[in-house]
Amino acid sequence: MYFVTSEPLDAESLTRSAMLETSGAVITFLGVVRRFSRGKRVEWLEYEAYPEMAVKTFAQIGDEVKSRWPVDFVGVLHRTGRMEVGDVSLVVVVGSPHRKEAYEASQYCVDRLKEIAPIWKKEVWEVGEVWIEGRSEEHT
Repeated sequence: MYFVTSEPLDAESLTRSAMLETSGAVITFLGVVRRFSRGKRVEWLEYEAYPEMAVKTFAQIGDEVKSRWPVDFVGVLHRTGRMEVGDVSLVVVVGSPHRKEAYEASQYCVDRLKEIAPIWKKEVWEVGEVWIEGRSEEHT
């Protein structure tokens, strides 16, 4: 359940996939394009990726999650291309027998994606633009 696409993301379908009979908790995280970043008004974002490597990285992170927490399901969807404020750029879904592990695994997954996935974001503001790589102090 790891994909990179230029199409709008289907969080509901991925969430339903995680609703296994062994999962007592399903966490769905949505990364959403916000209006303000770094003290500037965001007009739109653009994401680029190396899709084949990104999917392999998502699977690696899924394996890391499964080795650390008793989870039943990990899924990651990431969108590329131009996105407007309010668009969903990332969906991470974790299913686990218990909520604590699901929350922890979900946060770990999102943090690792920011650290190692070959995905790049350009923020376009009213007064310029910049390519953002990985995590920044403001976004931890």
